[in-house]
Amino acid sequence: MQVDMRTLDAASRYKIIGACITPRPIAWVSSVSAGGVPNLAPYSFFNAIGNDPPMIVLGLVAHPTKGTKDTAANIRETGNFIVHLVDEAHAERMNHTSIDHPAGVDEGALVGLDMVPGVAVAAPRIASAPVGFECRARHIIETGPNQIAVLAEIVHAHIADAFVTDATRLHFDISAMNLISRLHGAGWYGRQSDKFEMLRPALPILVKE
Repeated sequence: MQVDMRTLDAASRYKIIGACITPRPIAWVSSVSAGGVPNLAPYSFFNAIGNDPPMIVLGLVAHPTKGTKDTAANIRETGNFIVHLVDEAHAERMNHTSIDHPAGVDEGALVGLDMVPGVAVAAPRIASAPVGFECRARHIIETGPNQIAVLAEIVHAHIADAFVTDATRLHFDISAMNLISRLHGAGWYGRQSDKFEMLRPALPILVKE
């Protein structure tokens, strides 16, 4: 099957990207407007892109008729937000925060999450999340008429103590976090329960005949 992506409508392009680029980590993003109204929503166009400085990219796709969502508007106004990684214990509440609520709704309070102030940024943090990255936007790039890419620096990290196996060496029990990822279709998610290890090779490489 060969597809010229330039000839497709946006919904068809989304179907191909969402189905083939998997698994994708979920960024559960908390932010706050300049007027102090908090917001919480999940996004799966997200990943790390560097470590010096530590950078992430967050893709925010706007509604074709309603425009940008609260997350994009808040990041434009303040530059501050917190990315939480999602574990299976929070999956249902994360899913409920994806509902297209009217502007001004506090989704964190709506689903009963304990939200605490950020340390380095003016955004609320999910206290029970396994990992939270406090971020400041460095670049906001218009990548299309209804989407933006946010390049942001991680300025403060929270890792739940239950998953820290060696604080000095920065070793964490990632398996115990039970993180989930976004897969294909309207509602498929994945677990990290089936893994294998393959170490990066070093020269010289011996090729078996």
